[in-house]
Amino acid sequence: MGRKTAAFVLSLFVAPVISSTSNSSDSKPRFSIAGERYHEDLIIQPLRDGRVISTFTFTTLLEGVSPRDPWELETPAQHYTLFPLTLGQILREYSITELHLSLNAGKWNYDNWGYPEDPSVSTGAELWAWMADGGPMSIDERWTSLRNALAGLFCASLGSLDSRRTSSPYSAFPLSSVSSLKISFQYALRHATLPSEHVCTENLTPFLKLLPCKSHTGLARLLNPQRLFDADWHGLGVHVLSTDRGLELRLGVQAVLDPVRESGGKRRDWSFQSLFDRSIDAACPVSSRSTARVVIPDDDGYRLSPELLLGDKSMAIYDLTSQVPLDISMLWPNEHPFPFPPTHTGPLAPLSIKRALHGFSQTHGVLSVALSNNEYGDITIGYLETLPALVTLWMHTIKAEVRGTQRDDLISDISYHPSLLQSNGRYGPSVLQVRLTVPAKSALRLSIDITKTFLKYTEHPPDAMRGWDLPPAVLFPVLIDGPVKYMVNDSFVDGIGTRDRHRTIPHRMYTPTLLVDLPTPDFSMPYNVIILSCTLVTLIFGSIFNLLTRKWAIVKVEE
Repeated sequence: MGRKTAAFVLSLFVAPVISSTSNSSDSKPRFSIAGERYHEDLIIQPLRDGRVISTFTFTTLLEGVSPRDPWELETPAQHYTLFPLTLGQILREYSITELHLSLNAGKWNYDNWGYPEDPSVSTGAELWAWMADGGPMSIDERWTSLRNALAGLFCASLGSLDSRRTSSPYSAFPLSSVSSLKISFQYALRHATLPSEHVCTENLTPFLKLLPCKSHTGLARLLNPQRLFDADWHGLGVHVLSTDRGLELRLGVQAVLDPVRESGGKRRDWSFQSLFDRSIDAACPVSSRSTARVVIPDDDGYRLSPELLLGDKSMAIYDLTSQVPLDISMLWPNEHPFPFPPTHTGPLAPLSIKRALHGFSQTHGVLSVALSNNEYGDITIGYLETLPALVTLWMHTIKAEVRGTQRDDLISDISYHPSLLQSNGRYGPSVLQVRLTVPAKSALRLSIDITKTFLKYTEHPPDAMRGWDLPPAVLFPVLIDGPVKYMVNDSFVDGIGTRDRHRTIPHRMYTPTLLVDLPTPDFSMPYNVIILSCTLVTLIFGSIFNLLTRKWAIVKVEE
């Protein structure tokens, strides 16, 4: 009763600015706010290993809004009803054209889970932004201010994404959408990752505050932190795009839940109540569209509840505006227990990725990447490796092997930027970008020799023996005919290209992170020296202090 009252009170606050529209095909009203639109969507996909992928997408559109010109010194007043004001002020202040932030925990399994709905599944924190060049503030100054502002907004350690972790890989992270009126501007990219960042409730709480209905009604009602952070993989995403329609904000939550583990390895049945410990009682009153979609599995024998009203054989669609309260469930009544798929089942992704760091020495090693092509045709991809100055790549040792035979013809368009000393006295990351062709039904092994840096003892973290986290490598789709700078609305600026004749991957793919063991001094020796010095000082000082301050006197003892 309390949640319904909260939804009614929320509708009263937005009632003065809500306009109701209807069409002949649907008699139910659709609410919208002048200049702003909001809709939410949930996709639930059962997997063959019994897990369930839940993808929440909350989209807010500011119609007719474009990024601020960096040369405009005066920022006009901002009045938002659905769009979050705190985030809108940051975007306007630093003239952000496109922004992508992801906070993830876990390692995405492409072989068993396939491609995610949101390709930003890098472990830890990843932030990249496109900004129009110009104005009194430089790109690097705006990038620093943007990191600090987002760090305060989402309670994350984004301030650690300094110049030691920042690069500009234009081809891997193109400018995906921008108004055609702004193509004359020069845009700059900044990208950084922090693989050691952990996601917790401190990040989810400010994330939910950006939604119009918070977590009181609508699909966000299912975002229970106790269940979300117990998933095998979970992540938060913030994506801002500048399109011809206006400024689009997409807030996403992805989680890979395991009902088989919750049932003790017996059943894969699931429902909203069993996955999230909650159900949907009311729809968000300001949402123009609120749907929950369930991907129909290939196998038979399941039972879906409630009964299907919309959809087809591949997708079941539920409309929250007419089907609340809602608790979707999918049961397999004839499975006792759940039969796990055999280990030889083929992977769901066209490429299988393995990345490792070999070598027993603390100063030298070999970075190895194994790419297995699961298709019957060659796959051409771009490979991006961004490493901090802790590790140095030796490009003359790069080689590609297929079945033990060296194949240098499979490597092309090598671009390498070594780590350089910056004006602030720090070394930036080294960036390696190559184009790889993986033969059909074969495994390509790429290897590069590396050396590890010897750091000063003051530069080591408190847990120095644990090692240092290396960010994941990125596989991205490639084009042909000319260098690639950035892409605007699926067309290339400064280098028009067509799709490669070989097949390529549809989205970015991330390799697992690595842990590198750097040469570490014996921190026990300074500790022993400190203890011994303190002991000697205590003994000497104590003896001298007693001699100087004590008064010796003869005491007669009476018998």
